[in-house]
Amino acid sequence: MTATKRPNVVLILNDDMGYSDIGCYGGEIDTPNLDRLAAEGVRFSQFYNTARCSPSRASMLTGLHPHQTGVGILTYDSGPEGYAGNLNHRCVTIPQALKSAGYRTYMSGKWHVASSLAKPTDTWPLQRGFDEFYGTIIGAGSFYDPNTLTRGNENVEHEAKADDAFFYTDAISDQAVRYVERHAQAHAGTPFFAYVAYTAPHWPLHAHDEDIAKYKGRFDKGWDALREERLEKLVRWGMLDEAWKLSPRDPTQPPWTAAEHKAWLLRCMEVYAAQVDRMDQGIGRILRALERTGQLDDTVVIFLADNGACAEDIPEDVTIDELVNRLMIARSHTRKGEPVHFGNDPGRMPGPENTYQSYGTAWANLSNTPFRLYKHWIHEGGISTPLIVRWPARIRDHGAIRHTPGYLPDIMATILDITGTEYPTRFDGHAIEPLEGTSLVPALEGGDVDRPPMFWEHEGNAAVRIGKWKLVRNYPGPWELYDMDADRTELHDLAARHPERVADMAAQYEAWARRCGVIPRDKIVALMRSQGVTRAFWEKPDE
Repeated sequence: MTATKRPNVVLILNDDMGYSDIGCYGGEIDTPNLDRLAAEGVRFSQFYNTARCSPSRASMLTGLHPHQTGVGILTYDSGPEGYAGNLNHRCVTIPQALKSAGYRTYMSGKWHVASSLAKPTDTWPLQRGFDEFYGTIIGAGSFYDPNTLTRGNENVEHEAKADDAFFYTDAISDQAVRYVERHAQAHAGTPFFAYVAYTAPHWPLHAHDEDIAKYKGRFDKGWDALREERLEKLVRWGMLDEAWKLSPRDPTQPPWTAAEHKAWLLRCMEVYAAQVDRMDQGIGRILRALERTGQLDDTVVIFLADNGACAEDIPEDVTIDELVNRLMIARSHTRKGEPVHFGNDPGRMPGPENTYQSYGTAWANLSNTPFRLYKHWIHEGGISTPLIVRWPARIRDHGAIRHTPGYLPDIMATILDITGTEYPTRFDGHAIEPLEGTSLVPALEGGDVDRPPMFWEHEGNAAVRIGKWKLVRNYPGPWELYDMDADRTELHDLAARHPERVADMAAQYEAWARRCGVIPRDKIVALMRSQGVTRAFWEKPDE
């Protein structure tokens, strides 16, 4: 395959969005541009991420399991090598591999796979294969004034402070548009890879008034009725099987009819929807730039989310100093000097720059319809993501649904297959771990994929899926066994009926965990306690 025949690839990742939020996956949010990609490409019904921001990005970018890359939990040092919070040199990124095939490489958005937030290191984007980078090194923050805003290797936080109209979602989109347009002018005939990593709709709930107003009344039926409506659509469209029953409402949450502070709760979901809407608007601008420059039909576009919806509230037990100066995920004051009000206060409506709120467990339960649990867990609600792929050259049955299971290591394998790029055994003098993913190209074209077992681990929560069987654990609980063909919503634990299968799959999981450097959760907790490490507020409380 010659360089001029290799397609461009635009990989779009969003942050903390549930399985069923966008329009073409059953949600109430207007996403015409993502819906267009689905109508002109394919949607996957059983694609999985890795349940958490940093591990998912590390896995997707390298085709390995996160522990193999050095990012086993987050970008804070939580222990030995697989948990150091930095991409190590035993992995190679998609842009590093593609550059060997003659690609130009661009990134706009959230990085979140480096522990050094202010000083460039060999784990920053330019040092990991990107020709150009604009975005944030940290994983979350104000949409009006983000910390660690960087261009290349230079801090450019002043750009946000100097522009009253600055909004990070728009900035990510606009930079991607500039990449597309400049590439067409300066590098015609050379393929490009663009990684567009939005922070929307990760908290804080920040959005424009006009986008929020659009959703007034959209969610007034409440989470119970809307969960039922979403499932009905997904079944009717053929995305989900009618045998898969809706999981119960989260037991910690009231029925909508009994919920207090409804005006505030509705506003939270309206702002969340506005965040996704604004992202979709930006994706539309990127698609139009590809069309204007004559590159759209030569471009593969891939969209997915980094984990399931987030049920975490803004905590009350973390100081503003920790949020602002240690974790670097917030600002104490707005750009005009007003104090920022932290926490989910029903007396203060979210959306403006001087608020810092999240949308809570009940709405996250809606976002993950019909599944249970959330970001952080390996049950379906934590790891199920939309996956949309538009590839004009090879996808013929536009609008089709693919039921082939897949997960994040497959993204690199698929991109390398699409582009005819070899995966290296050595890079920059370092031996590289063998690729763990499987190419989904046969599935994209309507065929079958020879699917090896899939494995997950995050903070003790774990799973292995082999064919229709999924063995999953909510740490420190026992293994549960589910038949994904009959019960993908994980309502009927079959572990007691199939002890031999549980034992066999658990043994395969343990062998994988040893091979990939997974450290048992109890050892990590003991190590952190011995070092006096304070638990980061987004972690599940230690048992």
